[in-house]
Amino acid sequence: QVQLVESGGGLVQAGGSLRLSCAASGRTFIIAGMGWFRQAPGKEREFVATISRNGGNTDYADSVKGRFTISRDGAKNTVFLQMNSLKPEDTAVYYCAARLSDYTSEYNYWGQGTQVTVSS
Repeated sequence: QVQLVESGGGLVQAGGSLRLSCAASGRTFIIAGMGWFRQAPGKEREFVATISRNGGNTDYADSVKGRFTISRDGAKNTVFLQMNSLKPEDTAVYYCAARLSDYTSEYNYWGQGTQVTVSS
Protein backbone atom coordinates (compact mmCIF):
# COMPACT_ATOMS: atom_id res chain seq x y z
CA GLN A 1 0.00 0.00 0.00
CA VAL A 2 0.93 3.63 -0.40
CA GLN A 3 0.19 6.45 2.00
CA LEU A 4 0.12 10.10 0.93
CA VAL A 5 0.22 13.02 3.34
CA GLU A 6 -0.21 16.61 2.17
CA SER A 7 1.04 19.71 3.96
CA GLY A 8 1.58 23.39 3.32
CA GLY A 9 -1.96 24.64 3.02
CA GLY A 10 -3.17 27.76 4.76
CA LEU A 11 -4.64 31.22 4.43
CA VAL A 12 -3.06 33.67 2.01
CA GLN A 13 -4.07 36.95 0.42
CA ALA A 14 -4.80 37.21 -3.28
CA GLY A 15 -1.57 37.55 -5.23
CA GLY A 16 0.36 35.58 -2.66
CA SER A 17 2.07 32.20 -2.87
CA LEU A 18 1.95 28.82 -1.18
CA ARG A 19 3.93 25.63 -1.63
CA LEU A 20 2.15 22.34 -1.05
CA SER A 21 4.03 19.15 -0.32
CA CYS A 22 2.93 15.54 -0.54
CA ALA A 23 5.03 12.88 1.13
CA ALA A 24 4.58 9.29 0.01
CA SER A 25 5.37 6.31 2.18
CA GLY A 26 4.92 2.55 2.07
CA ARG A 27 5.46 0.76 -1.23
CA THR A 28 6.59 3.89 -3.00
CA PHE A 29 8.47 1.93 -5.66
CA ILE A 30 5.15 1.08 -7.33
CA ILE A 31 4.26 4.74 -7.88
CA ALA A 32 4.49 6.14 -11.38
CA GLY A 33 2.87 9.50 -12.00
CA MET A 34 1.52 11.78 -9.32
CA GLY A 35 -0.96 14.59 -9.41
CA TRP A 36 -2.76 17.34 -7.58
CA PHE A 37 -6.51 17.81 -7.56
CA ARG A 38 -8.75 20.27 -5.74
CA GLN A 39 -12.33 20.51 -4.59
CA ALA A 40 -14.05 23.77 -3.77
CA PRO A 41 -17.22 23.91 -1.64
CA GLY A 42 -20.23 22.79 -3.63
CA LYS A 43 -18.13 21.79 -6.63
CA GLU A 44 -16.76 18.55 -8.00
CA ARG A 45 -13.15 17.61 -7.60
CA GLU A 46 -11.05 18.88 -10.49
CA PHE A 47 -7.65 18.16 -11.92
CA VAL A 48 -4.90 20.69 -11.21
CA ALA A 49 -1.55 19.25 -12.30
CA THR A 50 0.28 16.00 -12.93
CA ILE A 51 3.87 14.84 -13.26
CA SER A 52 5.33 11.64 -14.68
CA ARG A 53 7.49 9.12 -12.86
CA ASN A 54 10.77 10.66 -13.95
CA GLY A 55 9.49 14.22 -13.71
CA GLY A 56 10.05 14.81 -17.39
CA ASN A 57 6.43 15.33 -18.31
CA THR A 58 3.98 17.69 -16.66
CA ASP A 59 0.51 18.90 -17.45
CA TYR A 60 -1.74 21.55 -15.95
CA ALA A 61 -5.33 22.65 -15.92
CA ASP A 62 -5.83 25.75 -18.03
CA SER A 63 -6.94 27.68 -14.96
CA VAL A 64 -3.53 27.32 -13.29
CA LYS A 65 -1.11 27.34 -16.22
CA GLY A 66 1.62 29.91 -15.76
CA ARG A 67 0.87 30.26 -12.04
CA PHE A 68 1.35 26.76 -10.58
CA THR A 69 4.36 24.46 -10.93
CA ILE A 70 4.44 20.77 -10.06
CA SER A 71 7.72 19.05 -9.25
CA ARG A 72 8.93 15.94 -7.48
CA ASP A 73 11.89 14.74 -5.47
CA GLY A 74 12.23 11.07 -6.28
CA ALA A 75 14.81 10.42 -3.59
CA LYS A 76 12.46 11.74 -0.94
CA ASN A 77 9.26 10.40 -2.51
CA THR A 78 7.76 13.85 -2.35
CA VAL A 79 5.80 15.90 -4.86
CA PHE A 80 5.35 19.65 -4.63
CA LEU A 81 2.92 22.22 -5.97
CA GLN A 82 4.24 25.76 -6.06
CA MET A 83 1.29 28.13 -6.32
CA ASN A 84 1.93 31.76 -7.25
CA SER A 85 -0.38 34.67 -8.02
CA LEU A 86 -3.14 33.00 -6.07
CA LYS A 87 -6.73 34.04 -6.67
CA PRO A 88 -9.81 33.68 -4.46
CA GLU A 89 -11.12 31.10 -6.92
CA ASP A 90 -8.15 28.89 -6.05
CA THR A 91 -9.71 28.34 -2.62
CA ALA A 92 -10.28 24.61 -2.18
CA VAL A 93 -9.12 21.47 -0.48
CA TYR A 94 -6.09 20.24 -2.41
CA TYR A 95 -5.49 16.52 -2.74
CA CYS A 96 -2.38 14.64 -3.74
CA ALA A 97 -2.79 11.44 -5.74
CA ALA A 98 -0.59 8.69 -7.12
CA ARG A 99 -1.07 6.35 -10.05
CA LEU A 100 0.61 3.08 -10.89
CA SER A 101 1.23 3.87 -14.53
CA ASP A 102 2.14 6.88 -16.62
CA TYR A 103 -0.15 5.53 -19.36
CA THR A 104 -3.41 5.91 -17.51
CA SER A 105 -5.31 8.76 -15.94
CA GLU A 106 -6.61 6.54 -13.15
CA TYR A 107 -5.25 7.42 -9.73
CA ASN A 108 -5.01 4.63 -7.21
CA TYR A 109 -4.01 6.39 -3.99
CA TRP A 110 -5.19 9.64 -2.45
CA GLY A 111 -4.17 11.82 0.43
CA GLN A 112 -6.48 13.36 3.01
CA GLY A 113 -6.22 16.85 1.56
CA THR A 114 -5.00 20.23 2.74
CA GLN A 115 -7.07 23.40 2.84
CA VAL A 116 -6.01 26.42 0.80
CA THR A 117 -7.91 29.64 1.37
CA VAL A 118 -7.22 32.77 -0.67
CA SER A 119 -8.71 35.98 0.63
CA SER A 120 -9.55 38.92 -1.62
